[in-house]
Amino acid sequence: MNDEDRAGERLQKVLARIGIGSRRVCEDLIAEGAITVNGEVAVLGRRVDADNDVVAINGVIIGVRPGLVHLLLNKPVGVITTADDPHGRPTVLELVPEEPRVFPVGRLDMDTEGLLLLTNDGDLAHRLTHPSFGVEKEYIAHVEGEPTRGELRILREGVELEDGLTAPAKAALVGPGILRLTIHEGRNRQIRRMCDAVGHPVLRLIRTRIGPLADRKLKPGEWRPLTGPELRSLEKAAVPRSKETPSAK
Repeated sequence: MNDEDRAGERLQKVLARIGIGSRRVCEDLIAEGAITVNGEVAVLGRRVDADNDVVAINGVIIGVRPGLVHLLLNKPVGVITTADDPHGRPTVLELVPEEPRVFPVGRLDMDTEGLLLLTNDGDLAHRLTHPSFGVEKEYIAHVEGEPTRGELRILREGVELEDGLTAPAKAALVGPGILRLTIHEGRNRQIRRMCDAVGHPVLRLIRTRIGPLADRKLKPGEWRPLTGPELRSLEKAAVPRSKETPSAK
């Protein structure tokens, strides 16, 4: 079967529809050999089945299915990260439109606030939450007391929890009793348990960044769709850590 007989939309039209660029820009990307479909370098005129074909730009897989939605929410305290709650507590899905149906990527506990991604893009959600992809999540933690240099070192090198040693993290004291912590794991209540383990329980916890995504202007309870460039940068961040080029020593 040649490309003219293949069912589906022309590749440049699909790329333009999801915000990669104008039709001409997308055609140039294809001509440069930057686009692959199912692992093969695409050519101009290629048609794709957006529901089944795997499209990548410079090796980074991008979502091309029609109807994909990616929302950034600033979750307030007192709202739970679930689709439904038998106890009648407010959920994050009540803060965003009912249609199209989306689901939260990862979890923030009820007392934690800050950035949360909601989407119907299952492939991207998997890559953002699985630790092998190494997507960073940054938090600001207001804690009891003043962590020492030794305690900061423990947070950076790994904390022994009941479910095992945590992976190396970034930890910095940015104010009196205020820590900036960056992790790429997604264990239950991980930041709170790490801080408990070094003797500084969390008083307030805010997620301020998901990979490259940050938005200081988004107020608690507000949401917005991701822009095209934000989505591309997020997809680029969500690649397996094994594919990263080792840093020079």
